[in-house]
Amino acid sequence: QVQLVESGGGLVQPGGSLSLSCAASGRTFTTYQMGWFRQAPGKEREFVAAISWTGLGTNYADSVKGRFTISRTNAKNTVYLQMSSLEPGDTATYYCAAKKGAGLTPRADDYNTWGQGTQVTVSS
Repeated sequence: QVQLVESGGGLVQPGGSLSLSCAASGRTFTTYQMGWFRQAPGKEREFVAAISWTGLGTNYADSVKGRFTISRTNAKNTVYLQMSSLEPGDTATYYCAAKKGAGLTPRADDYNTWGQGTQVTVSS
């Protein structure tokens, strides 16, 4: 089973960009589909994006399509989330997650390994 550690969060102005990274331990990283979720205070955790183990398949929430890009580098056991045109509504704690099996599901319950989260705040 992998362990996940997110990094790259911070404070950014509206319209700005930020890149998150998620480093995975273990030698089985390539067998996992990876996802990013976020949770704002008082709200439920919501799906942001997912990527297949090959990196060829991706899935995005409608709210971030065209603004966020998920990618992975298996040689570095790392998955990324490049965020641009950030809005105050993107403010949340962002979590990296891993799941076995096929399907780029947006359901949080389908992911069985989670990182500790990294805070992203979009504010002027």
